[in-house]
Amino acid sequence: MRRIPGPARAYILCAVVGAGAFALPAVLPGADTPWTTVALLAGLHALSEMPGRSPILGRLLGGSAPAGSAPVGSGSFYPVLFAAALLLPPAGAALAAVPAALLGRVDRRPAGVRRVWRAARLALAAGAASAAAALCGGPAVLAGPALPYALVPAAAAALTCCLVVTALDGGILATAERIPVRTAWRGLLSGSLGPHLVHGLAGLTAAVLWRSPYGPPAALLVLLPVYISCRVFARYHREQGAHRSTIRALVQAVDIKDRYTRGHSERVGRASVLIARELGMDGERLEVLRFAGILHDVGKLGVPTRVLRKDGPLTPEERRVIELHPEYGHEIVRGIGFLGEARDAILHHHERLDGSGYPYGLAGRQIPEVARVVAVADAFDAMTSTRSYSRARPVPAAVEELKRCAGTQFDPRMVRALVRALERHGWETAVTADEPAVPAQPSRGRGGTPARQEAAPAARHRRGG
Repeated sequence: MRRIPGPARAYILCAVVGAGAFALPAVLPGADTPWTTVALLAGLHALSEMPGRSPILGRLLGGSAPAGSAPVGSGSFYPVLFAAALLLPPAGAALAAVPAALLGRVDRRPAGVRRVWRAARLALAAGAASAAAALCGGPAVLAGPALPYALVPAAAAALTCCLVVTALDGGILATAERIPVRTAWRGLLSGSLGPHLVHGLAGLTAAVLWRSPYGPPAALLVLLPVYISCRVFARYHREQGAHRSTIRALVQAVDIKDRYTRGHSERVGRASVLIARELGMDGERLEVLRFAGILHDVGKLGVPTRVLRKDGPLTPEERRVIELHPEYGHEIVRGIGFLGEARDAILHHHERLDGSGYPYGLAGRQIPEVARVVAVADAFDAMTSTRSYSRARPVPAAVEELKRCAGTQFDPRMVRALVRALERHGWETAVTADEPAVPAQPSRGRGGTPARQEAAPAARHRRGG
């Protein structure tokens, strides 16, 4: 069991006390708490957590609780909380948030403390959202012609909830994870505000129908498709996270094995995206090109380490082994379906336009477009990076070399796209050995000595990267 730091325990205790203070008025003698509405909303909110606790429901609805519906990843179904904030007084809204938080799935220990923290956090957020909506006349607005006047209390509830949740999350990151205070809240608000406002509108719709002649059943019919869409969205983001983790693990394995080209893969991915943008490729293909650039050298995992790390010249036999890395890479990623066209780039990024490349000697348009993009990005970074066996070349010199090899080794269209991208965005050269980085911007100064051998995959560009 992971030990919770003392400051974090104190922070959680303060949150629990604050949540209790919010909820206490609901149970005091004489309180006019609408317990039926509290129970229905609390039950609905708790029901949204059930797929996370049931393997069958989880597989049917796409995994655990709909974290995608909670912008900061609490796993809670926020539209129900916003409906509670608009329909209930602060104490009742705080109580409605608690059961789901206590019943929800927790994947990390200590589970009990995490559930208590989540319950306190959501109770504070829901109670504060309800108080903000009440200040803007929420209950009175819902009792009359709701729209468009109800947008004001709904927006106030969503904004307040977002502020409270991000404030609490930043505090727990600083105390439990020991993240510096100046960075604990960075990015939390900007990443949460939009989703909170969208879910606030869903909660408003449910609240309006709840108070309408159609009653709670109509509100449930509205929330059901929202819930399903949240799960689909959450599943998509989980898959994207799994994709990123897979790629990160492969790249780290290559970087560990080949110290000469550490960081090279990420830069080739970035340069590939720059080229693709200049070519007008859409968002999905940009992601494919980024994956292709990052993973283009994954086949090095199949090359003996002694060959990759050899300081002296390679023998003809060692060079033949190096030239197998595109095929090794293709075999490694062949079963990873989400890579799509990126697999073609991994296999063919050392082909040449004149047909003298490897592994298959493809020429011209026979070479897949994504491979022609990555070939230019790969050669450019190889020439502008300092390695143990070669010095970095200035960006203008590397560009001139690419232009000189355009039409024979590289696709001229891809070279022109990279040149335009460098003029627009610049480039910072990086070090893949143990030397400091040298910032560089494209200029129209004179280039260095020709280095076709560094750009050419069959010569001094000998590490395959």
